[in-house]
Amino acid sequence: MKFLRPALLGLLSLAYPPLVYLGLGHFEPRWMALPLAGMAVVRAVATRERVWLAAAVGALALAASSMLGNHALPLKLYPVLVNTILLAVFATSLAYPPSVIERLARLREPELPASGVIYTRRVTQVWCGFFVLNGGIALFTAIGASDETWALYNGLISYVLMGVLFAVEWVVRQQVRARRVHG
Repeated sequence: MKFLRPALLGLLSLAYPPLVYLGLGHFEPRWMALPLAGMAVVRAVATRERVWLAAAVGALALAASSMLGNHALPLKLYPVLVNTILLAVFATSLAYPPSVIERLARLREPELPASGVIYTRRVTQVWCGFFVLNGGIALFTAIGASDETWALYNGLISYVLMGVLFAVEWVVRQQVRARRVHG
């Protein structure tokens, strides 16, 4: 049960753009804001971490704006909010080490060498750049693109790009490790 709520929230977040796109074809935006508000409340109750509480407050603000104005734009801004929160988490970890990626690396390799710390810092910087770019494109698709383009980018393309970044980083990491072991 402990892992069910975060897993459900993760799946809902992944499915959010296609669900909004499909839902807006059948319901007014104010009604489509209810699931976003529900997700925000569940997230707020499920966590004690300030960053996720801030994300929940942001999501509630978007949902309230959509409900009150009956506009779809606030619903389409949720991916921008997510990228902004992730950018804040990753960038803050650069200012106040250890970086997010270093923390993850230390789960697997507790005695991370200095070269590993430098590498994980660089990877965290790359992810910051990704969140800036991805959030910018999400903003552009929310404001200046069709609903179809918004749903395609935020519900598929952004996840493919994220997967490509994960894969490329994994390949680079293997090469860096091999050089460290053989060098």
